[in-house]
Amino acid sequence: MRTSKRTVTVVGASLAAAAMVLTACGGGGGDQSGESGTSGGGAAKGFEGKGPFTYVQGKDNAGTIQPMLDQWNEAHPDEKVTMIELSTEADQQRQAMINNAQTKSDAYCVMSVDNIWVPEFAARGWIDEIPESEFPKEKFLAPVWETGTYRDKVFAIPASSDGGLLYYRKDILAKAGVTEAPTSWEDMEAAWEKVKALPEYASIGGYAGQFYKYEGFTVNAAEAINTAGGVFLDADLKPAASSPEAEKGLQRLVDGFDSGFIPQEALTYKEEEGRAAFEAGRVLFYRNWPYQYSLTQKAIGDDAFGFTALPSVDGKPGVSSLGGHNLGISSYCQNKASALEFVKWYTDGPQQQLQLKEASLAPAWTELYEDEANIKDFPYLPALEESIKNAVPRPRAVQYGDTTAAIQDSLWPVLQGQTTPADALKALDEKLGALGTGN
Repeated sequence: MRTSKRTVTVVGASLAAAAMVLTACGGGGGDQSGESGTSGGGAAKGFEGKGPFTYVQGKDNAGTIQPMLDQWNEAHPDEKVTMIELSTEADQQRQAMINNAQTKSDAYCVMSVDNIWVPEFAARGWIDEIPESEFPKEKFLAPVWETGTYRDKVFAIPASSDGGLLYYRKDILAKAGVTEAPTSWEDMEAAWEKVKALPEYASIGGYAGQFYKYEGFTVNAAEAINTAGGVFLDADLKPAASSPEAEKGLQRLVDGFDSGFIPQEALTYKEEEGRAAFEAGRVLFYRNWPYQYSLTQKAIGDDAFGFTALPSVDGKPGVSSLGGHNLGISSYCQNKASALEFVKWYTDGPQQQLQLKEASLAPAWTELYEDEANIKDFPYLPALEESIKNAVPRPRAVQYGDTTAAIQDSLWPVLQGQTTPADALKALDEKLGALGTGN
């Protein structure tokens, strides 16, 4: 086993993370399976019943959702929706929804679920199958639509999507004579060396993502491994992490930490901690979701930063994990006819356009990426569309909570020099095999 003198003090999670982060990735934690099933179904069968209902999501820190819901309520005075805000932390959101389902409570009706939770919630019978014919499937980005399916049936409708982007400090690079945006890992390292040669930037970090031990780490590890051609699970959802490709992808992160290209501080980064470091000039390149664009624009101005697709590695395009949230209808909801109409309204083009403009959320509809006015206001959209179309979902296992926990427990110690990529990936396969990840 490789030894290392690296040490790090890992800070706790930020309580001030922006609401848009919740769109990006879902929670971990142990799998809390209740009754099993394959097609949903609960106390209220079918899509019957009109009247008030609830909409459940993570905390609306940005304050953009309630004004939108007010529009629905004004138009539907007898079918008003009440928002229930859960924790900012995705794993706590997931657990609250599981607790509600296991008690067969009708308190939650329409639920905003991370797209990776859909197989689990569908298989357990916690959300109902949704009639595909009620929605314009052809308008959605194909890989985004697929996130709402389980066993070729639709259980959730995409409300937003997400793909990773590479942000870079254009102003700092210019001081070192770098005027073109580095788009490969190799180019980033070369640009970092030039910037470090400037006395005022001798200690600047090169690259960072989300490397704290939480769901964001699963995303970043998956992106490194997928870009190198590796996977966690094969097409049959069988363990396949132990491979030369996956080892190479993980080793690249290890080498980054060893050389200082990825700063040790990055082991404490969730989305917002890393954004703060990037805006403060402590790191040159930062992988994050598109929600960051408008925040960084306000913080340091358009001239100070740029963005592009995730960096290529050894000539292979960078691969993002596919983020986003979908709307599912709880199997125990009572007024399901109203709930279904709400889901149709919420996931329609005008609402997705509104959330793009108000919260920089990635749309699920293809046409919104091709609108010239949108591209002018949000110039990252072409790069984001490319990221989403090339993205790979996190493991779509029914036991996703235990799956992501196994990934984090097995692979995070690698970045601290406590084990090797090869040994960690072998141990991960054993854990995934014990879980029985097939659907």
